[in-house]
Amino acid sequence: QVRLVESGGGSVQAGGSLRLSCAASGYTAYMAWFRQAPGKTREGVAAVYTADGSPWIGDPARGRFTISHDNSKRTAYLQMNNLKPEDTAIYYCAAGSPSRLMDPSEYTSWGQGTQVTVSS
Repeated sequence: QVRLVESGGGSVQAGGSLRLSCAASGYTAYMAWFRQAPGKTREGVAAVYTADGSPWIGDPARGRFTISHDNSKRTAYLQMNNLKPEDTAIYYCAAGSPSRLMDPSEYTSWGQGTQVTVSS
């Protein structure tokens, strides 16, 4: 397991942008972002293969969010553009070697979560 430290959440108006960061304390094959809104299950947003930066974007984020990874900093970034009120949630960073990228049970390390609030 690795320790994950997230930053970058906040409040924006619809159409705005935010960038989340997640720094890992050590090597991990994949880093991913999940989100959980009140009363809903945790949902996969995006994942990145740290060896070559190959991204995978989940349906809720496709066309608006991008994920990247800086190997020198062991940090993953989630750039969120054109934010919508339905993007409001706590966003969690995860790390591990998953077989299914958007299955939260496949990840062994989790960050503390960062709140993203989008107002209309």
